[in-house]
Amino acid sequence: MAANTSTLLTASELVAAYSSGEVSPVEATRAALDAIDQRDQELRAFALVDADAALDQAKGSEQRWREGNPIGWLDGVPTSIKDMFLTQGWPTLRGSRCIDPNQSWDVDSPVTARMREHGLVLLGKTTTPELGWKAVTDNLVDGITRNPWNPSRTPGGSSGGSGAAVAAGMGELSVGTDGGGSVRIPASFCGIVGFKPTGGRIPLYPASPFGPLAHAGPMARSVDDVALLLDVLAQPDYRDPSALPPPLSAYREAVRRDVRGLNVAYSADLGYVRVDPEVAQVVLSVVAALDEAGLRVEETDPGFDDPREAFELLWATGAAKWLNTFPPGSEERVDQGLRRVWEKGLTYSAADYLEASATRAALGIHMGEFHTRYDVLITPSVPIPPFEAGHDVPPGSGFSSWPQWASFSYPFNLTQQPAISVPAGFTSDGLPVGLQIVGPRHSDDLVLAVAKLVEEVRPWPTDRPAGTVR
Repeated sequence: MAANTSTLLTASELVAAYSSGEVSPVEATRAALDAIDQRDQELRAFALVDADAALDQAKGSEQRWREGNPIGWLDGVPTSIKDMFLTQGWPTLRGSRCIDPNQSWDVDSPVTARMREHGLVLLGKTTTPELGWKAVTDNLVDGITRNPWNPSRTPGGSSGGSGAAVAAGMGELSVGTDGGGSVRIPASFCGIVGFKPTGGRIPLYPASPFGPLAHAGPMARSVDDVALLLDVLAQPDYRDPSALPPPLSAYREAVRRDVRGLNVAYSADLGYVRVDPEVAQVVLSVVAALDEAGLRVEETDPGFDDPREAFELLWATGAAKWLNTFPPGSEERVDQGLRRVWEKGLTYSAADYLEASATRAALGIHMGEFHTRYDVLITPSVPIPPFEAGHDVPPGSGFSSWPQWASFSYPFNLTQQPAISVPAGFTSDGLPVGLQIVGPRHSDDLVLAVAKLVEEVRPWPTDRPAGTVR
């Protein structure tokens, strides 16, 4: 097998090829680096690439595989990590000009530490809007990140660099953050899988100023790969006192659970979202196929009002808390959209925050009761297709803030429920559409298993974005 064909393999397929000797970790890493060389000048998915370090890691993995002693389920798989996670030896600028790169970077976040322990090859760090504040990806350090399927369009955000990298074959895996849809939105826009597990399932350090909204999540080209990476990332870390205990079973095995016969709620619009007709039709066709495959699907809404006001208050106060730690004068150097969020966050009182927190808790209770009747909820991942890159909202939409078009994602950050975006198909313009599966808290295994059934009923297209290294 030629080295560059490895960029078309899933991580699971790549590990099998390592085991058989058909491909080596060094070949796969070189193929991923070649893809970065060929595409990233246009896509700008990476904030940092360290080819020498990646090849050194790949050589170590190659030796372990040769000796029949890999140290993890994903040993040697080329991977990226969003530039929100502390990474020893690399600056974590979070897309901001206000963070000094010339300081000591000697700590790994829990996510980075677990990836190293399992032998994954870290290619570099992917782009994010400043502090991950919005659902598209551009910043004043790295520029505009673009969608591999159509570089004039956005890959979404805030984990847009990770979504673009995985879709374009620039590494088989990535890890993003999701505080309001930031893993699921780019997964939908880029035609890959992105999973936001139950809050606390993946430990975080340092603690996010966005509090209970913040999650980390694996991103890949298959459900199996996401499950494998979650097995790596879900291990405890003492630095996160709110992290959950170790999972009771392996996600890589639970993903194959038979879910036919489950009660599934399908909501086309949550009762209040305006959905693009093409997006709606693509998702509906997959839902119909799932019903035929043995899921008991009922079209119904979960029955809550749009919680955007509470979400935006919690988001703005978190941003203000973080930005207040920045050096004096930073308000002139940050993204001006973020500056407006910062200033708005400073206007809220403690009583306002507590009221929004009460709304969050009530929504969680409401969804908990909903899931006593329905095992999972299916919706579109995003109500619109990818729009023009370099804009926070679709031009001409009349929207003033990104949550207005991210309506399917942020409610389930408020509730901390597991939610996954899987590919559902394409618009007539060839742009990806995602389907979202939401489960009750702590049902990560169930959500993954339903996602696996989607993958079986409607296999993902084998075609990759134009320009993908083959």
